[in-house]
Amino acid sequence: MTTHGPVLPIWSCGGCGAPWPCRTRRQELRAEFADAPMSLALYMGAQFVRAAEDLTWAPAGTLHRRFLGWTR
Repeated sequence: MTTHGPVLPIWSCGGCGAPWPCRTRRQELRAEFADAPMSLALYMGAQFVRAAEDLTWAPAGTLHRRFLGWTR
């Protein structure tokens, strides 16, 4: 189990304090979903929606890049 999970409602990384998903968690997620990239995109889309509800002050484009932009 990773220590790089999100700290809610601020969506920072519990392992390193960076905005979640941090670089380490992104690498872990890529490895976990290596054979299922669409599932990764769906999972991160759901996290994006949850984060948007908590981080109402953050621009939607910034959150989109943070949660989904790297999944391609």
